[in-house]
Amino acid sequence: MPGSHRWKLFLMMVLQFFIWGAWLPPLFGIMPGLKFTGTEQALIGSCFAIASIVGIFFSNQFADRSFAAEKFLAASHLIGGLALIGLWFTTSFWPFFALMLVHSLVYVPTISITNSLAFANLKDAQKEFGLVRMGGTVGWILAAWPLYFILGGLPKEELLAGQRSVFLVAGVVSLLLSAFSLTLPHTPPKPAATAEDKLAWVKAAKLLRLPFVLVLFVVTFVDATIHNGYFVMTYPFLENIGFDPGHVMPVMSIGQVAEVLTMAVLGLALKRLGWRTTMVIGVLGHAARFAVFAFYRDHNVIMLVQVLHGICYAFFFATVYIFIDAYFPKDVRTSAQGLFNLLILGLGDLAAKWLFVPLQANYTAVVAKEGVAEGVKVVDYQSLFLWPTGMALVAAVLLAVAFRPPQAASGNAATA
Repeated sequence: MPGSHRWKLFLMMVLQFFIWGAWLPPLFGIMPGLKFTGTEQALIGSCFAIASIVGIFFSNQFADRSFAAEKFLAASHLIGGLALIGLWFTTSFWPFFALMLVHSLVYVPTISITNSLAFANLKDAQKEFGLVRMGGTVGWILAAWPLYFILGGLPKEELLAGQRSVFLVAGVVSLLLSAFSLTLPHTPPKPAATAEDKLAWVKAAKLLRLPFVLVLFVVTFVDATIHNGYFVMTYPFLENIGFDPGHVMPVMSIGQVAEVLTMAVLGLALKRLGWRTTMVIGVLGHAARFAVFAFYRDHNVIMLVQVLHGICYAFFFATVYIFIDAYFPKDVRTSAQGLFNLLILGLGDLAAKWLFVPLQANYTAVVAKEGVAEGVKVVDYQSLFLWPTGMALVAAVLLAVAFRPPQAASGNAATA
């Protein structure tokens, strides 16, 4: 593969995840300033989950069978960029929700499509995809860290306006990616071979009858729930144990720096360890991190354990994407990516909120404190964090015992 193409794919990932990383971290800080209610914030926060569910039935189907991947990316990021710029102008709930939903509906499928486009144009996906996908982590960091520190320095009266400008930044980058997508390697659609095979997502879902695919599907759902639960529980936990609120986001982002390094060695890890062991290590990363959260309060230990995020993401989620490319039929790979994105971005996210938010409330007690009439809320974080620790251990055991893919990838799981 020409080196220029590899760099184009890397830059594609940088821009792709810069868009997401620019607006997502400050979103739940922006919405209260716009006077959105808790229900309204939850609806807006669910747009990605809605899009991942819709995408598996429609958007990924079109991408698989009807459009060249680079043209689909160009159209999606044009529409999504305009929607983001519209969010910059919007302060009312319903227009805000509609624009966020439009952006999510066209953006979420592009996560699968950029993966599929990269795999289609890489000579050795197991070796090279980690390096290309590392661009996504770099893009997230380039967006989130500078914007965070710039916005953090604004006076209080200018903070909301400054935070809302992230939509303009993300929108402009989305339009740039739209134009840049037309320079990517041509990746044509893969028409259905038979009339019965027209629905790519149905064919992808049928592969769940294979035991090793079903096990991976179940473990991915559990791991996605734990992964999304991290973002639900960690911010208040770090504040609770004494981290300055201004330092919480940088501390949580340590893992993304580690992710860059982990992505760089992912190809070597897969070659040396194989699919199952690499994925098991990724799942166990969650168990180790939450176990430390449960039993330690030392700030240095907490910051050190954040590096496990790189192992959690690269060794499991990125490996899942590479596995799909190796084992699923070519004409349904984008839909298969979407099927697993349904878990990672959709159902896992919803399950995390419906599981860990009530659990946190269940482990919260009001303790009397001198001088405070209504008392102080205290969370039993040890009991709370033992839940994701246990879930991760069960998932790792299931993966180790029951995940038995064919020895050699056939490129067609249906015949493996």
